[in-house]
Amino acid sequence: MDRNYFGLTDTGKVRDNNEDTFIAEPTTANDLVIACVIDGVGGYSGGEIASGIARQSILQHVNSQRKDLSSLMKDAIIAADEQIMAEKQKVKEHENMACVLTLAVIDLQKNLLYYAHVGDTRLYLFRDGSLIKISKDQSFVGFMEDSGRLTEEQAMSHPKRNEINKALGFGAKIAAQDDYIETGQSPFLPGDMLLLCSDGLSDMVNRQGITGILTKKTTLQEKATELIQAANNNGGRDNITVVLVKNDKQSLIHEATKPVVKTERPRPVVNHQPNILTTTSKDVAVQKEITTVAIPVVQKKSKGLLILLSVLCIIFLSFALYLLWQNNTRSNAIKQQKLAAIQPIRNEQEAKLQDTINKLIGNTLIISDSLFKSPIILNEDIHFNKDTLFIIAKTPIVIRSDSAYKGAAVSIKPISKYVFLENITFENFQTAILSQNNVLQLKNVQFNNCVNSIQATYNLPANKYIQGKIPASSFKTDSLPTPASH
Repeated sequence: MDRNYFGLTDTGKVRDNNEDTFIAEPTTANDLVIACVIDGVGGYSGGEIASGIARQSILQHVNSQRKDLSSLMKDAIIAADEQIMAEKQKVKEHENMACVLTLAVIDLQKNLLYYAHVGDTRLYLFRDGSLIKISKDQSFVGFMEDSGRLTEEQAMSHPKRNEINKALGFGAKIAAQDDYIETGQSPFLPGDMLLLCSDGLSDMVNRQGITGILTKKTTLQEKATELIQAANNNGGRDNITVVLVKNDKQSLIHEATKPVVKTERPRPVVNHQPNILTTTSKDVAVQKEITTVAIPVVQKKSKGLLILLSVLCIIFLSFALYLLWQNNTRSNAIKQQKLAAIQPIRNEQEAKLQDTINKLIGNTLIISDSLFKSPIILNEDIHFNKDTLFIIAKTPIVIRSDSAYKGAAVSIKPISKYVFLENITFENFQTAILSQNNVLQLKNVQFNNCVNSIQATYNLPANKYIQGKIPASSFKTDSLPTPASH
């Protein structure tokens, strides 16, 4: 008989050691199942040691005296973080070690699961053939994917996909931060399956591929083996860890009951219109004859006069429409002339910049001084209309406002989900950047003599309840530029 939990880890095809570990076992009281995937942060010395410390802390806490499970799981993670920080201080070679994890504790008797999460390992719920991601990736690329700004395929191949915002061992004093650890609980119904995995799987196998494997009528061990094999077949660039838990109770599917429709006997139709009687066929013939006699006869002279009047009306109406069309055409021409008189004409440099952005193939524009002479003078804003746009100047370039121009330098339209600017200086603008529901990242960007550096607008739907918050600015100032990206 197949166990209802199973875990498996693999080094992958690129790395020499495995910094991942996992838990897939019942508690000592045998009333709960502990499932956990722990990923030592790749490339850091001692990542496997951090993973081992976290694993030991979780087993110790969850198997200890029972209390509220969510609090118990948070305590285990906080204790692991403190132990990792202590180890980093004792051993110099381990000063950069850290780990991320996803922990689930499942109460099969009550059909409930509790989870806690830090980093970019993942928790999925597989129910009725659908794969649902429960945890949120605590990384820049994960945020972009969860918010719809990147597709799954774009996120899987993004150059920053391994950069995380939260981990154990980052020195963040997570005990003092209520929102550092993501926690929650969910029904875990008969027939449901949980998948916990490291990014070695989710970066290599997409949702459709994972769903296809979980749908197969195979054991949990066979599913885990096939998931890891799929990740290795796609490159195996990282350690791969998978834990599966199945609620193997009989799934209860109830047939929908049709509502009872109460039928009523048809009521006789009573016609209340006056002077209408039920007639025989003979009576109908008489009524038809009377109706025919009642139709008025139009004389030939009246017909001719009616036709003449109709023709005259058509001619008059056509002439009136022609005059109206002429008037509108003349008014539009005058408006266009006035608009052309007041609208500034783009200079060669800014016209070339806008045209290059509009015709850009791909999402990265490298600005060189051989194409654009600094400064680029603007008398009209530059529009960003691409979903994702990287604009990188090889050498610092200045974008300056024309003396008579009072508008913005850059207007990022709502269609642009993510914009990255590097090595650009904005000078003498009322507002340098107008942003609308966009994610904006700056590197080595300066604002000189700009009244407003960035003006952000959020367009929210009317007559809807809005949830969320505007995060504090993550921009910081530097006295020296950071190294160039290219």
